[in-house]
Amino acid sequence: MAHKFVIEQNKKGEYVAKFKYNSELMFWTEGYSSRAGAVNAIESIKKNGPGAEIETPSE
Repeated sequence: MAHKFVIEQNKKGEYVAKFKYNSELMFWTEGYSSRAGAVNAIESIKKNGPGAEIETPSE
């Protein structure tokens, strides 16, 4: 699969959800105190992301 979510721990020991596409890091979440928090963030992105608006700067 070319794209995936990965949960890793940062230097503070917090769990961070990252989205990678072709091994390139596309975005990451804030740090969570539990792995479950990172999993919830991923589920929220999957649920709410497809319908999210796109904001562009005014020209």
